Amino acid sequence: MTNFQAFKQPIPEISVDDLANRLAVGKEDLQLVDVREPQELALASLSGFENLPLSEFAERSGEIQTRFDPHAETIVMCHHGIRSAQMCQWLIAQGFTNVKNVTGGIDAYSIVVDPTIPRY
Repeated sequence: MTNFQAFKQPIPEISVDDLANRLAVGKEDLQLVDVREPQELALASLSGFENLPLSEFAERSGEIQTRFDPHAETIVMCHHGIRSAQMCQWLIAQGFTNVKNVTGGIDAYSIVVDPTIPRY
């Protein structure tokens, strides 16, 4: 995998409150990516997010440009926001122009927005 530390661009972020508001008004114009592992999604997930585990990134990186529009708003989430920040940095380096990292990940979403989502 590419060394993510080499990227220096600031990562745009979206709070879990703002994410909840965006999801409430419709997600047709959003690209939602969850970079957690499948076993993590089995514990807690948000509907509409496409799973693209960071651990599989090396073999799947070639399909990113064909599966996702680099100019559409792309929201990336993980457990706490670290792995998704890494994916955001890579997407920005690949020319994606509207990428946002979910601050605090699904854990923060569970605490702040929807306590019915299990924490792990």
